[in-house]
Amino acid sequence: MKKYTYTEKKDTRSGFGAGLLEAGKKNSNVVALCADLVGSLKMNDFIKEFPERFIQTGIAEANMMGIAAGMTIGGKIPYTGTFANFSTGRVYDQIRQSIAYSGKNVKICASHAGLTLGEDGATHQILEDIGLMKMLPGMTVINTCDYNQTKAATIAIADYEGPVYLRFGRPVIPVFTDPDQKFEIGKAWMVNEGTDVSIFATGHLVWKAIEAGEKLAEMGINAEIINIHTIKPLDEEAVLKSAAKTGCVVTAEEHNRLGGLGDSIAQVLATHLPTPQEYVAVNDSFGESGTPDQLMKKYGLEADNIVEAVQKVMKRKA
Repeated sequence: MKKYTYTEKKDTRSGFGAGLLEAGKKNSNVVALCADLVGSLKMNDFIKEFPERFIQTGIAEANMMGIAAGMTIGGKIPYTGTFANFSTGRVYDQIRQSIAYSGKNVKICASHAGLTLGEDGATHQILEDIGLMKMLPGMTVINTCDYNQTKAATIAIADYEGPVYLRFGRPVIPVFTDPDQKFEIGKAWMVNEGTDVSIFATGHLVWKAIEAGEKLAEMGINAEIINIHTIKPLDEEAVLKSAAKTGCVVTAEEHNRLGGLGDSIAQVLATHLPTPQEYVAVNDSFGESGTPDQLMKKYGLEADNIVEAVQKVMKRKA
């Protein structure tokens, strides 16, 4: 098992803030909009540098999406910012009709995704957003794993023509990816090559998969770990190549098991290479109030849960 270490922990939303500033410096067409959550989205540095390129829409998320769609007609590249729940569930009609249907070049940037929003509870958490967004024709869906990858993705999507959903979070987590990385949309990242089982992880669960891989190595199990940061378009070639090598698959995500990464992987496997698969995800339920650590443990999103899923799926190997 390849060793990954870290010297600091940061929240992925801060990676977004840093990336937004850099994207703004690189491209004068980059503009930002926020629905009254500037501090939570870490957009202050962009606003300080480019006050004339920022619009505070207030708590009017639907209006924000409409404004963003309109700005693209004039060649602007709008980044919208609010919590993931309000970036998707609250404004799904506006995204579908005004952005996705006509392929508008809007970057929908969503913080505080999944359970790890924590104490704000189920009304502010969302575990359905990946499913909602990946079903929209033409929508790119990205879910990054740490500060550096989030920063790199935020910069990269400015150069991509078309609507993007960029999902990130609130809690501080290990920073373990290259600070100078080039983010490639639709290209999976090989975290650790292995031969016994394929673990496809996304977002905060990538670090959990690394921890699980270390535990599995002590048990004599050589896990292949792949970071699926782009859920749509999915890197089907990487998925099929890995599954063909290992013969069994575990998917890990901070999302409902229905409609997320696991379902995307299952669809590819069912079509091209039927393979035993186990899910590590929230089992079709809403969240609740609690600390991020408490919630990750209660809903089965820890490294030990990945280990258990690996042990279970390996028994199903042909």
